[in-house]
Amino acid sequence: MKGLRKDASVAWMFLAPSGIGFALFYLIPFAMGLYNSFMDGTVDSRFVGLDNYRALLASDSFRKAALNTFYFSVVSVPLLLLLSLSLALLLNQNIYFRNWLRMAYVLPLVVPVASILLVWQILLDWNGSLNAWLSSYGIARVDWMKTDDARTVIIVVYIWKNIGYNVILFLAGLQQIPKDYYETAKIEGAGCLRRFGSITMVYLTSTIFFVVIMSIINSFKVFRETYLIAGDYPHESIYMLQHYMNNMFTSLDIQKLTASAVLMAGCILLIVIGMFILERRYRQFME
Repeated sequence: MKGLRKDASVAWMFLAPSGIGFALFYLIPFAMGLYNSFMDGTVDSRFVGLDNYRALLASDSFRKAALNTFYFSVVSVPLLLLLSLSLALLLNQNIYFRNWLRMAYVLPLVVPVASILLVWQILLDWNGSLNAWLSSYGIARVDWMKTDDARTVIIVVYIWKNIGYNVILFLAGLQQIPKDYYETAKIEGAGCLRRFGSITMVYLTSTIFFVVIMSIINSFKVFRETYLIAGDYPHESIYMLQHYMNNMFTSLDIQKLTASAVLMAGCILLIVIGMFILERRYRQFME
């Protein structure tokens, strides 16, 4: 027991700096935001209950931002999961230029986002490279970020930016699966689909669960890319929740800002809890 107490005290000493930093920069500000979401101001304020949330849900701009964010997550996360798993399965084989391909998919993770998005702006501008290429074939120019095509552009940028990280995670999970299982299944006459469903998917359950959660969280953090490409007020198809919160911050409407932040955090929390429940039931079903 003395050894356990000593180990616990040492562990708390190492965890204390991170815990203090987390409390100062995340926990305490969120608690203050939650408190302000129930008040009518930041100075000489009074408690107004759920009035800020009612006003928020009645706002057309908030509903539009929430709908766009939901649509973006529903479309981009499954696409990212499918593409990254497919690439990981491909790169896990003995193919030519495998190491070069791995480096190519990881490169967006180490290059500054602002530099990357400047390249995308040059590519997608009205006078950009893509429109110049299309016009050379007699196709009319498209103002990509001022039409509904802007949503497709942001989805492509999100997938391109995050696919390398997911590929690394899937490759790590695939390399932990014993090769003997595949050889035994092949000898027993199991086909590719059967081996994939009964071996690969079973052993990748934890990895898939983690990748899905991280992809959902990252899909709520696409504001940086959208802001750098399209500015404060982008096309309505890519007006996200964080655009709404940023505009509330610039107009000093702290109550709507904090209320929308609390709602977004609650939505993410419910999604994560739902994923935990789904993953647990899947494990029980497989067992």
